Amino acid sequence: MRSNDRDEQFRRLAELNADDLLTAFGLTRVGRLQSVLRRLCRVPAERFAHEIVAYDAAVGQGGLAAGGRLILQKWRVETTFHGLEHVPAEGPVLLLSNHPGLSDTLSLFAAIPRTDLRIIAAERILLRELPNTLPFLFFADESVARRQAVVRAATRHLRQGGALLTFPAGQIEPDPALHRKEAADSLAAWQGHFEIFLRLVPNLTVVPIIVDGVISPRAQRNPLTRLRRHKRDRDWLAATLQVVVRRYQQVHVAVTFGAPIRLAEDNNVEVMAEAVLAEARRIILARRPNA
Repeated sequence: MRSNDRDEQFRRLAELNADDLLTAFGLTRVGRLQSVLRRLCRVPAERFAHEIVAYDAAVGQGGLAAGGRLILQKWRVETTFHGLEHVPAEGPVLLLSNHPGLSDTLSLFAAIPRTDLRIIAAERILLRELPNTLPFLFFADESVARRQAVVRAATRHLRQGGALLTFPAGQIEPDPALHRKEAADSLAAWQGHFEIFLRLVPNLTVVPIIVDGVISPRAQRNPLTRLRRHKRDRDWLAATLQVVVRRYQQVHVAVTFGAPIRLAEDNNVEVMAEAVLAEARRIILARRPNA
């Protein structure tokens, strides 16, 4: 990327980061205060923009795993990976993960031992600013046409023997390290969001993944989170604070790959889907929550 292009990428990312910060704090409709608040956001927004640029450059040089490792090292995030042997070295594999925060995705990139990995991601303007990451993504949104296009593209990738990562809940979920029961209950949101691939892809292996330890307990206890009324908004604000406050970034993330599940001879998709959810639930409930 040329210097001018990189500067423009940095500028756009810093603007988007400032927008995200104001959104997390619920400060998007503040009239004349908007410009003042944006100036206050400038330092953390630009710092994170530098990190995103470095991440995408690393992806261009060494793939998603290299980008994930770079940011995890910068943030001093410790990681532990369990069950890597459950991910087949080749052949179609559907990786289903919970989504408790921001660094879970980076940890997954660093952990998954497949260079042919593709990800179904929610449409975000920020991701469109990452030219080296874009080829690895299938963007989904609320439109029926886009969802159908994503299913077709993802199915084609799987049928060609590729690896696909998706977050079936489609939203931020409770961190099992902090809220074990709530995390287990949230698995109900996975239903209906991955079974189509079981029907469309022969010989598909499914590996459920549970990531925990993503959210800093100190970030969740920060008094600023009380600015948001709803729990989902408080959790998102805590995750945002973790990006901008250095001492909140030092967490220990565990990524656990469950036992691989394959379609039985009777081709009963419902039974296979239930087995996937049961394995994900088993992993969560086997984990001892943090105090």
